[in-house]
Amino acid sequence: QVQLVESGGGLVQPGGSLRLSCAASGTISTIYAMNWYRQAPGQQRELVATITGAGSTDYADSVKGRFTISRDNAKSTVALQMNSLKPEDTAIYYCNTYHNRQYLWGQGTQVTVSS
Repeated sequence: QVQLVESGGGLVQPGGSLRLSCAASGTISTIYAMNWYRQAPGQQRELVATITGAGSTDYADSVKGRFTISRDNAKSTVALQMNSLKPEDTAIYYCNTYHNRQYLWGQGTQVTVSS
């Protein structure tokens, strides 16, 4: 059973940067997109960024120009570079992909933006 493990969360001041990483415990298909979602307290989980196996990307309007998603197909990893962070970016961030006929989710990593 392949698992996804996120890392890189933490506490950062407004305007700061963080880089999140997500690694699969085994080889995953490059056919499917890899995604970053986030969920703030009391809110629904929302899609933040997505990247196809070919490298095409898309972002939520709220993070465009500030966040950059990237993936390494050879290592089955996906990263999210977050710059110019705002307090409203505070949430648990999850990576996600489709593999072996099921959706995989990581355990999440907390990002807190506060002074």
